[in-house]
Amino acid sequence: MSDISEYLIPKGFRFGATKAGLKASGRTDFALIVADEAASAAAAFTANKVSAAPLAIDKEHLKATGGKVRVVAINAGNANCAAGQAGLDAARATCAGAAAVFGCAAEEVFPSSTGIIGVPLPAAKLIAVMPELSAKLGPETNHFQQVAQAILTTDTVEKTAFARFDVEGADGVKREVRMAATCKGSGMIHPQLVPHATMLVYIMTDATVEPAVLQQYLNGVIELSFNRISVDGDTSTNDTVLLLASGASGAVIDAGNEQFQTALTQVCTSLARQVVGDGEGISHVVELRIDGAASDADALKVAKAIAHSPLVKTAWAGCDPNWGRLVAAIGYSGAAIDPERIDIWFGEQRICRDGGRAVEFDEEAAHAYLRQAEFSIAIQLNQGAGQCVFWTCDLTSEYVHINADYST
Repeated sequence: MSDISEYLIPKGFRFGATKAGLKASGRTDFALIVADEAASAAAAFTANKVSAAPLAIDKEHLKATGGKVRVVAINAGNANCAAGQAGLDAARATCAGAAAVFGCAAEEVFPSSTGIIGVPLPAAKLIAVMPELSAKLGPETNHFQQVAQAILTTDTVEKTAFARFDVEGADGVKREVRMAATCKGSGMIHPQLVPHATMLVYIMTDATVEPAVLQQYLNGVIELSFNRISVDGDTSTNDTVLLLASGASGAVIDAGNEQFQTALTQVCTSLARQVVGDGEGISHVVELRIDGAASDADALKVAKAIAHSPLVKTAWAGCDPNWGRLVAAIGYSGAAIDPERIDIWFGEQRICRDGGRAVEFDEEAAHAYLRQAEFSIAIQLNQGAGQCVFWTCDLTSEYVHINADYST
């Protein structure tokens, strides 16, 4: 359980979870986040052209309401993807069921699903437990924690992040703003969220923020957090990030508020790193720092080429300082490079200088450094001012076992 307290939970929301019978394990698998009043909403979804039914419904609903959400209904154990019209019908039925229970429009319900692809979603099971669950919802820490637990699939730990700050209004009164977020994600992680096992992210704040402004904040933060991680290079069909603002604190946030921007960045970056840290079967978390690229886009190309290379990732699993694999990945990344100007560090240790083995390279010391659970690799391309920070992990035999046996 996360070490959190009630003063971190935003006002204006209630939370809860129950067992609907979707998970073979018998654990909680259906969660609700309910706003006391329709909340402002901003969202981003997977760029995968095979997209789950709930995402299509979410986009329809956000357009219909002008960016307002009253109920978030999340099920784990079934992705509701590749199920054709039956999948869309199941998502709509879930929304209709929630609307009836909470007295809102079906368009104000935001469905989410995660689990196995290609299996019909038994929406009747979700609808059947809603009335009882609605009576158990609450605004406290333990209620929030129920959601964090229920949405997990192959995850081994809950993932939460929090922030709070004071905002002085036009009337000179300071008001506290709270932000709380939870997410799930362990495998099938290489989010490519637009406007640019699945990652689902739910972020709540009690500030008053107009939907269009909220979307601007989310778009910018995604590029520095969730679009900068990879576990296995696979982009899920269900990836979703949802940001809700209840307005219950009375604090008004307009565009360009640095405090809100900073808090949201911290929360999203924390969650993104937690996802990598809980990657399926991993033994190392790796921070890649790419500098000196011709552009930020080129820096990202280099980071992704390295993060997605099985040769690089298996070397990390074995704590093998085989920096030649890094150079090879840089070379085929598609970025503008000069092979004779590449410099590489493992932590503080210079490994590669001007594209060749550094004179000071100490293989034994480098091997010892890579034995740490977390380590950093810095790459200087000496081509320009482009840069990026990217988080990834190694590839172990345990990852193979998890995914070889996932559905059977």
